[in-house]
Amino acid sequence: MKNYLSFEADVKKLESEIEALKDPYNKSGLSEVNTQKISKMQNELDENLKSIYSNLDPWQTTMVARHEDRPKSKFFIDNLFQDFIKLSGDRHYGEDEAVLTGFAKFKGQSVLVIGQEKGDNLDNRIKRNFGMMRPEGYRKTIRLMELADRFNIPVISFIDTPGAYPGVGAEERGQAEAIAKSIECCMKLKVPTLAIILGEGGSGGAIALASANKVIMLENAIYSVISPEGCATILWRDPKKMLDAAKAMKLSAKDLLELNIIDEIISEPLGGAHRDKDLILKNVEFSISKNLDVFREMTGEEIINNRKNKFLKIGRSKGFVDNPESLSAIQLPITKFREIFKSRKNIILTIVSIIIVTFFLALVL
Repeated sequence: MKNYLSFEADVKKLESEIEALKDPYNKSGLSEVNTQKISKMQNELDENLKSIYSNLDPWQTTMVARHEDRPKSKFFIDNLFQDFIKLSGDRHYGEDEAVLTGFAKFKGQSVLVIGQEKGDNLDNRIKRNFGMMRPEGYRKTIRLMELADRFNIPVISFIDTPGAYPGVGAEERGQAEAIAKSIECCMKLKVPTLAIILGEGGSGGAIALASANKVIMLENAIYSVISPEGCATILWRDPKKMLDAAKAMKLSAKDLLELNIIDEIISEPLGGAHRDKDLILKNVEFSISKNLDVFREMTGEEIINNRKNKFLKIGRSKGFVDNPESLSAIQLPITKFREIFKSRKNIILTIVSIIIVTFFLALVL
């Protein structure tokens, strides 16, 4: 049974009619399948989908990103990689089922695969904690990223989470510290890192694994510091204003590419990734292959500098500096203050030294 979003009422009606026409054993009894009519209605359906999905507002995009039939990390891990060996545990507390991790082969090349997994049914969603990682999950990924770095193995992360788990137990076990350490680890790696946002990229729960050389989003994915509902509740004390919040937050792939926060958008099939999983699989595979090739001849230091400069440049093309390429030209006020203070301090020390020497000579003479 297909699941439809609230703005897909016409799509649902057309698909139901097409399915009825394809069934020769309909209510009227055995009848010949009208292929001409089916073809005509299929064209109408495609036009309808094109009209809807080419004009999605930010809130509708959020709904598509959260679609329960949308392909999850496990789907891509199972179908894109060979010889996947799952590895578990953070060696401190326990296992976190919200994130799948392990080494695998991608077109013959060894890679570390990390995938935030929401689950595809109620039991799985509960088991996976709806994709919300706990501290042990981040510490597990840190352990494996450091291992991959030691053996010069690229890291591929699939991001799909509403955010890190905010429960009391998670906070007691150091959730914020684990996220910070994960970001630090990502930035220090000397191997290529790719982060692909499949659905939701929520807050620190996402950035902890998305501090990568290449941040890539599926066309209808979202990436933001907070959910539209959360933002609306804070700003207007009304979660129903999520459309206004979604518009202001610039959370769509198109907006984020324009702001240079992400590097690439992977096209989705007409009507969303869930409508043609074979095609989205092919598109993601091509993107991974292409981006791994970019770093094939780079040294570890070059890979680190590529990643560092990518994040340093974010926002600097919007009027903060004349030349965003010249990062060395940017001087923080605190640095200037230190230089001024240092020079004045030297002058004061010189004057005090002269006074002391003069006073000492006066006493002696």
